[in-house]
Amino acid sequence: MKPSRSWLLLCALHGVASMLLWWAREGMVTSLTWHADDWLNQPWTLWTSAWVHMNTPHLISNQLALGLLTAFAWIVRPPIACTLAWLLAWPLTQATLLWWPQVGYAVGLAGLLHAGAMVLAVHLMLRRIEVPKARRWGSLLALALLGKLLLEHGWSSPVVWDSANEMSVVQAAHLSGAFWGLLLGLAAAWRRGPGALRVRPVGPSTPRA
Repeated sequence: MKPSRSWLLLCALHGVASMLLWWAREGMVTSLTWHADDWLNQPWTLWTSAWVHMNTPHLISNQLALGLLTAFAWIVRPPIACTLAWLLAWPLTQATLLWWPQVGYAVGLAGLLHAGAMVLAVHLMLRRIEVPKARRWGSLLALALLGKLLLEHGWSSPVVWDSANEMSVVQAAHLSGAFWGLLLGLAAAWRRGPGALRVRPVGPSTPRA
């Protein structure tokens, strides 16, 4: 598949929007925050809530993680199919939190970053991204994500209290993001692009059955 700059542009959007909202007025931030019992009246929050952060450590940690994902994407240059999968995972990651009644609201980039990382892992493992040792890098990234999710067990502990940063962490968002990243990553990679596994052409020197 042909490399695209769209992924990097989307990373830039998330980073800039998160910083701008950090300085926004409280009323505006509230109107952009996803709440489980009121999101139908504010459907845009399925997207905008990812840019809202609770406090400075929350913002910094997500910006650092976004920076790592951006740097990795700069190296592997994912195709536009990856970006489209990540875009679709954006609102779905938030909407899926309705499965957990314990989640009253959710903000931050963490769930979306898990989705993006899983999309890249899938495309690397399937060699839809042409880089040396793509399957190895994809497998390592996928194992790291799965290991983190298993340690968190967000399916049974969707929300935990982080006493160090004095905030609730919605672990279910990490699980939801990784799930949609896997599903949509596989869907986007279903059709082979020009860079998929190449079949060696049959020539005069190639043995034939």
